[in-house]
Amino acid sequence: MGRPRGEVVTTVSGDLLVVRPRRLRLPWWAVLLGLLARWSGRGLWWCLKHPRILTVSVITVAVYIDYGIAGLVTPVVLAGLVSAVWRWRHETSWWAWCAGPVLGRWRHTVVYRRVWREAMTMCDLSRVYQHQTVLPQLLAVHCDQALDVLSVRMLRGQTPADFQRATEQLAYAFGRRHARVYTERPDELPVRGGGWVGWLLRQVDAYRFRDRPDVVYVVLVRTDALRRTVQPFPVPTVPDFTALPLAVREDLRTWHLRLLATHVLIGGATRRGKGSVLWSLVRSLAGGVASGLVRLWVIDPKGGMEFAFGRPMFARFASTSFDAMADLLDEAVAVLRERQARLAGTVRVHTPTTDDPLVVVVIDEMAALTAYLQDVDLRKRIASSLGLLLSQGAGVGVLVVAALQDPRKEVLPFRDLFPTRIALGLTEASQVDMVLGDGARNRGALADQMPSWAKGVGYVLLDGTPDPVRVRFSYLTDTDIQTMAAEYSAPVAAADILAQVGRETTPEPQPSPATPRRIPLPRKPSGPLLPDSLLNLVRDNDQGDTDTNGGGGSR
Repeated sequence: MGRPRGEVVTTVSGDLLVVRPRRLRLPWWAVLLGLLARWSGRGLWWCLKHPRILTVSVITVAVYIDYGIAGLVTPVVLAGLVSAVWRWRHETSWWAWCAGPVLGRWRHTVVYRRVWREAMTMCDLSRVYQHQTVLPQLLAVHCDQALDVLSVRMLRGQTPADFQRATEQLAYAFGRRHARVYTERPDELPVRGGGWVGWLLRQVDAYRFRDRPDVVYVVLVRTDALRRTVQPFPVPTVPDFTALPLAVREDLRTWHLRLLATHVLIGGATRRGKGSVLWSLVRSLAGGVASGLVRLWVIDPKGGMEFAFGRPMFARFASTSFDAMADLLDEAVAVLRERQARLAGTVRVHTPTTDDPLVVVVIDEMAALTAYLQDVDLRKRIASSLGLLLSQGAGVGVLVVAALQDPRKEVLPFRDLFPTRIALGLTEASQVDMVLGDGARNRGALADQMPSWAKGVGYVLLDGTPDPVRVRFSYLTDTDIQTMAAEYSAPVAAADILAQVGRETTPEPQPSPATPRRIPLPRKPSGPLLPDSLLNLVRDNDQGDTDTNGGGGSR
């Protein structure tokens, strides 16, 4: 039975009366004119919204009418040749001004806009307002060699945290494995030259990078550029302590570490590439080591298995004796105190020079010193020195770079004293926030989901923002390390620095083959912790029972 047309009226007796409206019959030519007017209006509106497509279409038709098919093929071939030469000569500007905008427009229309409603709905980012479903608006798509950056205008009442919680869902909704959400543009503000052209470009950049609180930027990794091993970077003659090249970012740009006036914590499970981070840092400082601008004091509790290759570059090195490691940290504290007394009231941040060099204390497997050391007194001594270095050493040029596997507070109680942190592959999701800070995993730092090939791949934080960036550190082979150590060896030992504080270098004791190995004595068994009065009473009772049993037999 068909559905009745018109208004349904119920009478007092309960009968239904269907009131049918009177049909308005129009002639066929009026209906045709109405349809033509509606289609023309829609076409005009589409042309106003897409002026570039309209302009290209008009030019194409005009050229075809005047010159035929040859008039269309010739410009395409010439444009292809110019594009190929442009990419060959300067690929960065080619992506920025040619390939990036074209590819972004194509992916905006073909890839993202086609599934936008479904993706926003399934990721729980749509809302219902006045019985209608409203969606965040996709403003633009910007592409480079490896990334798609989606500019999205949020709905009223939404915050960037809503998108950050759905980061993983957004990645898989668009067929990708990695995604991140930024509150500001992820690309850097370009540096412009002088003249009126530079002034004009700066005005354009000021508009492009303006503050837009209602817009978030969703970055999707289109091509994983970090699968390839990163070769070692060239060694700078004079290291720039505010920008040391260590790794390659997902957009194929170089990530630089700001080492001046900061401490660095590297967290990662075993066999995840902590050595790549440490050796990349040592390589970036090699020029300063050879010139005397940097002193590397290295602690390797694994018996030198990691850093013994680079021994000629280190002013201090301790690997077998925990007493020597504690002495090294105490001497670093002595340097800290001397510089504080000398620089107080003069400067607030130490400037490294050859006479007053930067001291970098590198500690591999820090948990061996802070949690797993059996000597309680020595562990407390080491913890006290580390606490002073981390809380007061950054301003006077005594820096700490530490790596560990377990970032829990029980293992590293002063974890929050490291301003700069790097998260490599971790074993638990909670450890990501322990290393990078609260909410880092929701913002896209999935360090607990690293594949097996991702050794040396980790997440870092951009300067001034809490948004993580995925990078891959350079890999140095044993041959590379040995060659670097021979070419950039330290010219002097640490005695020149310690002489300023009235101390001498404490060498690490070397075991002699003729020295017999000392066998540890067995520990004295300990009984219950009782007061002396109760212990004497128990002994008297035991003695009385023995005498009674001996004189009268068993009872």
